[in-house]
Amino acid sequence: MAADILIRDVRPFGGELADLYIRDGRFARLQSDAALEIDGKGRIALPGLVEAHTHLDKTLVGMGWFENRVGPTRNDRILADRQAKRELGIDARRQSFRQIMQTLAFGVLHIRSHVDVDTEIGIANIEGVVETRNALRDLVDVQIVAFPQSGMLVRDGTLALMEEALKAGADIVGGIDPASIERDPVRHLDAIFALADRYGKPIDIHLHEGGELGAFCLELILERTRALSLQGRVMVSHAYCLGMLEPSRQRSLIEALAAERIAVMTVGSPSAPALPLRLMRQCGLIVASGSDGIQGTWEPWGNGDMLERAKYLAQRNGMANDADLEETARVCTFGGAEGIGLADYGLSEGSCGDLVLVPARTLAEAVALTPQKRTVIRRGRILVHDGVPAGGLPHVD
Repeated sequence: MAADILIRDVRPFGGELADLYIRDGRFARLQSDAALEIDGKGRIALPGLVEAHTHLDKTLVGMGWFENRVGPTRNDRILADRQAKRELGIDARRQSFRQIMQTLAFGVLHIRSHVDVDTEIGIANIEGVVETRNALRDLVDVQIVAFPQSGMLVRDGTLALMEEALKAGADIVGGIDPASIERDPVRHLDAIFALADRYGKPIDIHLHEGGELGAFCLELILERTRALSLQGRVMVSHAYCLGMLEPSRQRSLIEALAAERIAVMTVGSPSAPALPLRLMRQCGLIVASGSDGIQGTWEPWGNGDMLERAKYLAQRNGMANDADLEETARVCTFGGAEGIGLADYGLSEGSCGDLVLVPARTLAEAVALTPQKRTVIRRGRILVHDGVPAGGLPHVD
């Protein structure tokens, strides 16, 4: 149950010791009449962690070990993934529920999930994740991307299903490798931007394509963002090409993306070129991060802890000093919030009363060591206290 809470002696985003007060589910001016008082013990206080890119409908959490014999290419994985939906009984409602409850304990309170839409399953996965979102809306914010994982133009009927998905509750229009999967980047991007324009939705595009091919696709995305005045409503996920270009070309594209307020999401993949995080932030580019697939048919990795993801970003970019580690924590909080368009996010007066207390002395230490005994507060309701989930949280079979 939500209550007015006074949290004493915490370090907001690693700063000086301070007290925080939550009243009526929002951070407010300090008062002494709180119904509940918590001793922060000098812990780091973060706003709710932001998972800006995952696939809730495809996790295998709680389903036992999947023996991965999938080939090395992206197409191999897409085909295996499609087969697994049929053979493993991956129920999107159940699995999305399991992942959300697992990551809640880490303090992940905001999630953007890409959910498959294709001609074999139709919009069943969208409907399953919508059901989970409705059931857990008091615990976590979930945004749903209608995602044509297997391609849209190359699989006749998928474009119509994308429209059905938006009508069924999807919040965002997704896209996938316009050149290498769809074989027609202009038509693919025209189609998804037209959908976004017609339904007033944001866009989030998977772009794995590298080098100049990826850069060309980014230029097409820039053109359409300007033409439809979608500044601040477009995200490019992965954008590996930005880590593969010569310096002047790289900077020029990053500056153009920043100018149109197009966000970039990176998971810090160990198997793809590292994106230039320092340059991206210097240029004012909105940078978010996510776990991508967690314990799925593509890869067995991940637990959904976005503080751990900040550590991975630092490691992937050769970052070791405290300032850099603090910056990766910002990517997984404020960067993610801006990237997915959250309102009233943060720790300041008037912001939503979402809070994660991490037992660490500095923000860099929190990123490097990722302590687990966290306290998680959602709109004034304590969901997890020192790593122990509160009573009354929902369960799934």
